[in-house]
Amino acid sequence: MRNFRTEGIIIKRRNFNEADRIITVMTRDYGKIQIKAAGVRKITSRRAAHIELLNDTLLHLYQGNIFPILTEAKMIDDFVSIKTDFAKVGLAYHLCELIDGLCPENQENSSVFFLLQKTLRQLARQDLSYMPRFAVKEIDEYTLGTFGLGASDPSEAELARGDAILQDFEMTLLSELGYWNKKDAVARHFDTSDMIEDILERKLKSRSIFAKLQ
Repeated sequence: MRNFRTEGIIIKRRNFNEADRIITVMTRDYGKIQIKAAGVRKITSRRAAHIELLNDTLLHLYQGNIFPILTEAKMIDDFVSIKTDFAKVGLAYHLCELIDGLCPENQENSSVFFLLQKTLRQLARQDLSYMPRFAVKEIDEYTLGTFGLGASDPSEAELARGDAILQDFEMTLLSELGYWNKKDAVARHFDTSDMIEDILERKLKSRSIFAKLQ
């Protein structure tokens, strides 16, 4: 099959050659794949806006020798309410980092695609600004003062709601990928943080992203 299409969420990108990008996408039908978006860094490109990070996009592809090549793209959802909130962007980056680090390439897993889509939609609907509890721990008093975050900001209620979204995503992802049984994890009040970093054999970059916001 040389020509095919699929829905996917853009989780990573890097520049390639003078005008191209290599895009990492969690797709509905093919799992995590990398695609080549030729010419999208040109000012005249009509596809660039459709394949921004976090976009949920319908992708038309042609199977090249190394990467599938993007021929057409139509954005389904750009999650603009996430992209305009620093705290939500940080959490969304965390979700994408987990997907990129834990999911093998070219292995179909529609459950993980729908999990990411559902979680991004939940995050987009959050009315209150949210900073993950792990991120609060990473920030020193000077940084907290810089951003005007007092003892009650974020509130315990905000932390609880945000942490519930994050924890459910992490436990469900680990369960879908066969690392852990979600029901057992809930029953034992399982902390996913250490396990994820042990699997990846590195620290997660997103855990300190809030401390680096300028």
